[in-house]
Order: sequence, then C-alpha cells, then structure tokens
Amino acid sequence: MRMKYLASSAAALALLAMTSPGFADVEAAKKWIDSEFQPSTLSKEDQLKEMEWFIKAAEPLKGMEINVLSEGIPTHDYESKVLTKAFEEITGIKVNHQILGEGEVVQAVQTQMQTNRNLYDGYVNDSDLIGTHSRLQQTYNLTDMMAGDWKDVTNPGLDLGDFIGIKFTTGPDGKLYQLPDQQFANLYWFRKDWFDRADLKEKFKAKYGYELGVPVNWSAYEDIAQFFTEDVKEIDGVRIFGHMDYGKRAPDLGWRMTDAWLSMAGAGTVGEPNGIPIDEWGIRMEKGSCNPSGASVARGGETNGPASVYAIAKWDEWLRKYAPPGAADYDFYQSLPALAQGNVAQQIFWYTAFTASMVAPKSEGNNTVDDQGNPLWRMAPSPHGPYWKEGQKVGYQDVGSWTILKSTPADRAKAAWLYAQFAVSKTVDVKKSQVGLTFTRDSTVRHESFTERAPKLGGLVEFYRSPDRVRWSPTGINVPDYPKLAQLWWQQIGDVNSGAFTPQEAMDRLAQEMEQVMARMEAADKANNTYGGCGPRLSEAKDPSEWLGKEDGPKAKLENEKEQGETIAFEEIVKRWQQ
Repeated sequence: MRMKYLASSAAALALLAMTSPGFADVEAAKKWIDSEFQPSTLSKEDQLKEMEWFIKAAEPLKGMEINVLSEGIPTHDYESKVLTKAFEEITGIKVNHQILGEGEVVQAVQTQMQTNRNLYDGYVNDSDLIGTHSRLQQTYNLTDMMAGDWKDVTNPGLDLGDFIGIKFTTGPDGKLYQLPDQQFANLYWFRKDWFDRADLKEKFKAKYGYELGVPVNWSAYEDIAQFFTEDVKEIDGVRIFGHMDYGKRAPDLGWRMTDAWLSMAGAGTVGEPNGIPIDEWGIRMEKGSCNPSGASVARGGETNGPASVYAIAKWDEWLRKYAPPGAADYDFYQSLPALAQGNVAQQIFWYTAFTASMVAPKSEGNNTVDDQGNPLWRMAPSPHGPYWKEGQKVGYQDVGSWTILKSTPADRAKAAWLYAQFAVSKTVDVKKSQVGLTFTRDSTVRHESFTERAPKLGGLVEFYRSPDRVRWSPTGINVPDYPKLAQLWWQQIGDVNSGAFTPQEAMDRLAQEMEQVMARMEAADKANNTYGGCGPRLSEAKDPSEWLGKEDGPKAKLENEKEQGETIAFEEIVKRWQQ
C-alpha cells in the first residue's frame, strides 16, 4: 500500500512538473522580487506576472549561453553582476555581460559590422550611432522584429511610450533600431556651498558687476573660473580652482568635443534635437534629405567655422588657465576622482553618470558631501557661448541602447532581445536606477522613492522630471557613419592641446579629413548602395564668403566674443523645472 502511494505520488509530481514548466523558475523569480527588485513601479503581484511571461517566452531558449557587451558605468556593472544572475536563475539563459571602455565597445560594433562575424549577441551601444545603423541596415530593425519574428519574445509590458529617449533611437524612416537602457546628460556642476557664501558673492559682484550664480553664458563661466582661481585661491586651507576638464590625447577627448561642445558654443543651426541643416558636428544635411553634403565652411558646414574654432580655443584656454595642474593630461576616467577631491568650484562639462560617485560618503574620499551625506554641489543647465541662438541644441545626452546586429544568429538574437528587455523591465528598473542613477523610464524617475531621495541628488531628479530633459540630445542622423568619423576628432583636438596646431588649423584639418572619409562613403554608396542611398553627397566647394553669415549657414565671426556675463539663481532653475 505504501509503495503504491509513493508511486502514485511520484507520478503526480512528475505530472505536475510536466504541466507546470518553470515551477522552480517562478520560485526564483519570487526570491529575486522579494530580496532585490524593490522598490518597483509594479506591485509584487504584477512583477511576478511579468517574470512569468519571461519564463514562458524563454522556454525554447533555455540552456543557451550568450555574450553581450557594454561600457563600464555603475548601471552596467549592476547589470553584469546582478541582473545576469537573476536572469539565468529565472529564465535558464546564461548571459556573459562583459564590460569594456567605450572606445572598445564602438570598435567591437564596427568590427562585427565590417566582418559579419558574431563577436557579441547584443551591445549597449550609444544612440550616437543611429545615423550609422539606420543607413547601413546591419542592425535589426526593432519595430519590424517586434511585430514579426520576435513577436513571441517581445514583452507585452515593455511600454515603449514610457522610455524617455525613444525618439533618439528612431531612424529617419520612423523605425526603432535601438532600445534605451540608460541615459545621462551633460550638465553644469558647481559648489553651491561656495556660491552661497555672502563674502564671495560680495567680492564677485564688486569685481564683475553682476551676481555670482549659475552661469547662463560662457562669459559668466569664464569670469567665475577666473574669480575662484585667481582671486579666491584658497578655501579652508585648500588651494582651489575655478574649472575642471581633461585633455589627454585619447579617444575620449574626441567624445569630449562631439558631445555637443561646438553647439554649446553656438555652432550649428536652429533645430531640436539636432540642428537643421547644420548639426553639432558641423555636418550639413538639408531638411528632408538623408545625404550629408559636407563639413567645411566651403561646403556650407561649420566644423571649421568661427563658432567651432571659438569652442576649441576656449576649451584649451580654460584648461591651461583655470584647471588644477595636470588636468591637461587627464582622460575622461581620471577627471572624475579629481573632482571628488573637493578643490574645484565648477565644471562646465559634467556627465550626470558621475552622480552615483559624487554622492558617495566622505569616508570613501568624497569631499563634495557633508558629514550627513548631503551634496555640497548642484547640477544645472549648461551655459552657452556667444554664437548660440534660442532654439538651438542646448547640450548632449548619452543614451546607451541595446543594439542587436543582423550577423547574430536568429536564436542568439532572440535570447539577447529577451535579456535586453529584462534589463529595462519595470520589474527591475527602479532598483537599477537607484544604483546607477541613469534614468530611462518616465515612470521610474517619478517613483516616490526618488521623490524621497531627490534632496541628496543635487538636482538630478528635478532635471529628469522636467520638460528640459529631452532638450539635451545625442548625436543625430547627420553623422552618416559614427565609428569612421568619430575617430578623427581626438587626434586633431589633441594637436591643439600639445601646441602643434592652432584651433583654426586643427579644425580645418578635421573638416578636410571628414570630407575625405565622406567622399569614400559616397563612392561606396553609389557603387554598391552601401548606405541605402543615404550616404554622403558632397556639394561643390565654394568660397567661404558665400556661406558665412547667411541664413541657415555657418555663423560669421563676431567682433566681440566676450559678451556681458549673465547668471541665474539655482532656485529659479529648479522652479522652472518643476513648472
């Protein structure tokens, strides 16, 4: 009798296992939801429903092992160390999420596109490549795939309308090519505790004739940099400086400039998210066209125009005059810990991806927070240069986005798409954002947990809840092949820092080199339809005088590039954001 009972029980359990696939996975999902994925915009019940969908969708792919790649920021470290483990336990798909430098990520994407060898099954690849991906058509078109071959592995709760940067990953054909995973803006950073000091405010106004505050224009930024470096000099026994930047001859110096530095100075034409017809790289592409026509002033571009040259000259001048010793030899990754030393008053070009590090406690060597962990600094909109006009792009926003190339085998692409959606799912997104502070969902940034945390984040939450958040935008579609063209920038800008060339000479060379590359792209497109007919079509070079100062053309040189300084109180900015 006992044997019969045991046998029938075993049969029942076997039947249960067959009729309840993924039972153990549901238990794993419950464990992760309870222990890690809190808080969330979803209730625990709805989180479990979402995870049950992932379990069912992943069933045919269970046991697979895939490889994905992203750059090293706190958000991706969390995905690599935590989310991969959760995803494997819940779905049975193992993900090797590798972390490399941004330059190496771009190089890997480029290599896979050139060779059609499947190096990685998915990339978190900057949306700066949207012009490349939409032209080369080597990236899976997500819009069509979600409605077609990937319909069975597309999360019904994905909610694309909830993503802040979705328009930045949409091609000129209206199709979605990349799925935003994280994004961070390039804003202005300053020591509010110093700016609020009555004695310093009084001295600044006496010298410059206006209030010490958040600079609206580059003239005010320059005045503030000079004031703290040359007049204040020391606070609490520490030598201080009015500016921080970096200048090492390395690939990240190129991103320092292509990340909208020229348009912050005023290069480019009116139009958001990117200038039309001239974008923030100085590349010209007529409205309604998909064919870039040039970068030089001679072809109606602005890469070597007066506004662009002014931008590079000011970067070089401020780095030499007002930054701490050695800053000219820093790269992107070295500039962050230098700022945390607490000896810098402001930084005009500061990525909000650094927020997680800048709110670390004093015990970890961060001298920009008080004993209670409250930030002594704030972030605010970037000031603009004298060539800037209302309606122009105001700043850069990095949107790291899941990108799956067509050279990835179909089953591996499906598995990568599942992991990408898991990494941005509403189940995990609030917790991931609490760690990395790189918001990509509107529902996440409006979650009550960020209302509570906002006072300790220096303006980040207020910025991302404001309409301004979409005015900071990534590289746009005027750039026909980001990997090919971006690598030219740092070499030329590095020659300015070394003193080998003047800003004008460097930008002349850069414009010429970009057009040489675009000429080769044009030939390839005409011969083989490489860029789907949307490759460059260089216009005839003319005398620069035929373009400079003309409507929708590169701006003519100003007689006075040092306009009157203008500032605004930080509290006024916050009020505007909240409205």
